[in-house]
Amino acid sequence: MNASTSSNKSAGRARRASKPAVYEASPEELLKFYRDMLLVRRFEEKAGQMYGMGLIGGFCHLYIGQEAVCVGVQSALKDGDAVITGYREHGHMMAAGCDPKGVMAELTGRSGGCSRGKGGSMHMFDPAKGFYGGHGIVGAQVSLGTGLAFAAKYKKTDNVAVAYFGDGAANQGQVYESFNMARLWNLPVIYLIENNQYAMGTSVARASSEIELFRRGESFKIPGKQVDGMNVLAVRAAMDEAVAHCRAGNGPMILEMKTYRYRGHSMSDPAKYRTKDEVQKMRAERDPIEQLRELLLDGGHADETALKEMDKELKALVADAAAFATESPEPDAAELYTDVLA
Repeated sequence: MNASTSSNKSAGRARRASKPAVYEASPEELLKFYRDMLLVRRFEEKAGQMYGMGLIGGFCHLYIGQEAVCVGVQSALKDGDAVITGYREHGHMMAAGCDPKGVMAELTGRSGGCSRGKGGSMHMFDPAKGFYGGHGIVGAQVSLGTGLAFAAKYKKTDNVAVAYFGDGAANQGQVYESFNMARLWNLPVIYLIENNQYAMGTSVARASSEIELFRRGESFKIPGKQVDGMNVLAVRAAMDEAVAHCRAGNGPMILEMKTYRYRGHSMSDPAKYRTKDEVQKMRAERDPIEQLRELLLDGGHADETALKEMDKELKALVADAAAFATESPEPDAAELYTDVLA
């Protein structure tokens, strides 16, 4: 191997593994990030309570701990951009600007829900907000997200699509078929891997021969970045880079968000595959909301009183959403036959 080849290979490795700079947010942006993440946290805590009370049926996958990802990602997008995800999607919906009342009512299966009570926790949908659904089939949304990117290019827009999936879905075959198509056709899609360390109850190291998931596109010549998904400013910086890459016509990009969920895979999961100490250590040292709270206080952008008042306001907002979700009527029987395509 000559010196030039060696240098090129080293440069390639450095490019793929490099981490983007932290986004320099204004005080107003910092407060908005904090509010948006805290809203998702309080909403999901309330949803967990309502599930325990029997007011929410079926599956329910909470997003607690991962709030920095959806908020940071959404803040970098514009009208016309598309987002699609899997079944842990309540946070994604609210980050996209969907009404918490509609999201909570969907969880309780009521007509006031964003999918009129027929989607439940795993199949919410609001295309008016650029949100093309949560999907229950593991990895299926990746191919659909690639199609959304194809539509953006076909219509000659500069819009991008974001296809979220998890570390478990990263081993699905259709993901790689999508990678190949997206690179062949230079589609403006950001493949957003939320690596929360556990696919249901299986750690990444036990299920994946390559645990650095941002490298999964290398054989397709898709660049990838590994990002601190517990830091909303790191998420936003990475997204700015990826969005610019896609809008410039450079094709797809992979962002692996290293994040962590505090609850089990779903509400029926006791999460015995990890220790309480592991979860507590992550909460104490890496919590995305607490990190931003300290930044706000240390920088003099807010004081304790203001942040407590914000929390009080959001708890009231979530309580109103819960009341709406329990008081809204159930779907009419005739709804059984609407939106059915054959």
